[in-house]
Amino acid sequence: MSADMSDLTRKRHGRPAHHWRRDVVELAALFTAVAVADAVANLVGHGPDGPELLLLSAVILVATAGFHTWWARRHTHAPPGGDGSDTGGRPSPTEDEAGHRAGSAAEAAPDAASDDAAADPQGAPTTLWRMRTTVRDQPGSLAVLCTALAHDRVDILSLQTHPLADGTVDEFLLRAPAALPASDLTRTISRAGGSSTWIERADAHDLVDAPTRILGLATRTALDAAELPLALRQLLGRCTIRSLPARTEESAPVEGALEGTVLRLRAPEGGVITVERPYLPFTPTEFARARALVELDTRLGPRIPRGQDVLTLPEGSDITVSRADTGDVRAAKAMHDRCSKRTLSMRYHGPVNDADRYLNHLLSPRFGRTLAARTASGRVVGLGHLLWDGDETEIALLVEDDWQRRGIGGELLGRLVTMAMEAGCESVYAVTQSSNTGMVAAMRGLNLPLDFQIEEGTLVITARLDTTPVQPQPPYARHQ
Repeated sequence: MSADMSDLTRKRHGRPAHHWRRDVVELAALFTAVAVADAVANLVGHGPDGPELLLLSAVILVATAGFHTWWARRHTHAPPGGDGSDTGGRPSPTEDEAGHRAGSAAEAAPDAASDDAAADPQGAPTTLWRMRTTVRDQPGSLAVLCTALAHDRVDILSLQTHPLADGTVDEFLLRAPAALPASDLTRTISRAGGSSTWIERADAHDLVDAPTRILGLATRTALDAAELPLALRQLLGRCTIRSLPARTEESAPVEGALEGTVLRLRAPEGGVITVERPYLPFTPTEFARARALVELDTRLGPRIPRGQDVLTLPEGSDITVSRADTGDVRAAKAMHDRCSKRTLSMRYHGPVNDADRYLNHLLSPRFGRTLAARTASGRVVGLGHLLWDGDETEIALLVEDDWQRRGIGGELLGRLVTMAMEAGCESVYAVTQSSNTGMVAAMRGLNLPLDFQIEEGTLVITARLDTTPVQPQPPYARHQ
């Protein structure tokens, strides 16, 4: 064992190490000094040049003592090998110790990045990034990548690993200097061994750790069946979700299927839920999380929140606004029978006689949320729908003729748009006829930026949503 490793052993175990080479030198110096002293004594006692020899022996003893002192100091106080001088005299771990496990590197590297970022001037602008890259599944590969990020003063805020058959996909939430562009960050990852790197801007919502976020999505799904598509979208990022009924030719195995950028899951009602994300393949971990949410929804069965608001209209009538589902199909069909053909044609943009067959889809919580306005006797006089349409969200209203222009449509619309905001939707759109002035007035009453597109008499109104509620609950509303 070398002297450097002996010092390392002594410091690690808290006890002195035995340096046999230093002891041999000391013993040799001692015997030499005794032999020299004996020879000098004989010469001084029996030779004519005694004083000169005595002085020479003193010089030799002083030189021997000096050499012994230099040797002892060198091997007692010298720092251990490696970069110990950079760590305050602490022993540096070997390469095997630093990168033996990827998990250990994942814990150590964020600390290193945080310490490095703390050296930046206080208040320096930073940018949040979500990044995913594939690394080799071998000890030390993740440590190399994390060290490269720390060198660029990038702080690792969170890390998730997705094991694959031929490697590991690592997903990072990074805080990088604002002056560091995404292209430079990608090159740094590539030089450190990462491949198939994907990166996009993140925001403060991504700071919630993965287990907490997944538990929150599961809670929302448990409370409301209409939350399942939204929960899947927030779990998997920007993706397109489609729900197909059981009568279609497409089917999915009970356990689901993972096909690169497409997930196919057995829907709770027996149909198929497809999730597409062309820009980034799904991992087995993401597939398992999505399937767990769908299984939870299946076990809990149909459910909607049962709260309702009691509204007093300007002329004094009371109506209630509450969630509706497929259990309200009969009441909705009865409202259709009371509506004029003109009102139905403005809502459904097709043959009026086919209006009833849309209701099972519109009232299903699998495809969105529905609010119903009811009279005191329980009769449905208005329906408002918020429909998940892939990456977009459609909003639609139908109010019975005798109850129009009393503020019911505006009340339903305001609550639906607020729901869309809470669900994280960036916009909602309504499709109607250009002659439907009531719908136009209701959309303008939201006080949101609107885009209008007209094509062959069909009007599409898109409202861009912000982070504040559109319409606060009015003072005359009572929650039950």
